[in-house]
Amino acid sequence: MIELKNLKCAFENRTILESVSLKIENHITLLGANGSGKSTLAKAICSLIDFDGEVIINGTDIKELSLNDKAKTLSYIPAKLEIYDSFITVEEFVLLGRFPYKKSFFEYSEKDKNITQQTLEFLKISHLKESSVSSLSSGEQQLALIAQALAQQSKIIIFDEPTANLDPHNSKIIAEHIKGLKEYHQIILITHDLHLASYVGSSVIFIKDKTTHYYEDNFFDDATLEELYNVPFNSLAVQYD
Repeated sequence: MIELKNLKCAFENRTILESVSLKIENHITLLGANGSGKSTLAKAICSLIDFDGEVIINGTDIKELSLNDKAKTLSYIPAKLEIYDSFITVEEFVLLGRFPYKKSFFEYSEKDKNITQQTLEFLKISHLKESSVSSLSSGEQQLALIAQALAQQSKIIIFDEPTANLDPHNSKIIAEHIKGLKEYHQIILITHDLHLASYVGSSVIFIKDKTTHYYEDNFFDDATLEELYNVPFNSLAVQYD
């Protein structure tokens, strides 16, 4: 469970989020306008940015966890892959997800390598393992990011705009994987894609006016959407089925 207590995030004297207190006990989708603070909230949960207040993960303050324990607890998947080694292979990239479990000054274990291989096979990208990550398409890169997170075996996975750069075909593939992973991980999804959010089917946290508004099961009706987005809606269709 994730508990936020009086969370505040600010950059360059501009407050993004203020007085956010909530409990996230299950899967959740974060929605809101551009610049509302969706990614900011996710990065605060992961302790990737500075914040005031508390983020409690399963009873422990995130700031008290070691880097390895944070990695075993949370995975953050950005919208776009940025790499600094243009020659790293897919297999090597996914194997990096095992780094929190690796003993210092030792090579990766056979267990680490087996988990990496199993993850590549699960996502059906094992045929790409010798390819350089930089040579992959946007959809393949997104699958590589997911593979690294799965190899990391963290309990909570945060997807930040996972289909933002993808065509409809690859968006459908990623959507199906996200929905399926809810069986094994706690999923936090950040997206502007209401069709994706509806398909994944989690409760919704809508961020507006620097704070959060929780919707358990009544978010995707036209009246609610029109009120929050200030544009007309006519029966949101789920396009991934």
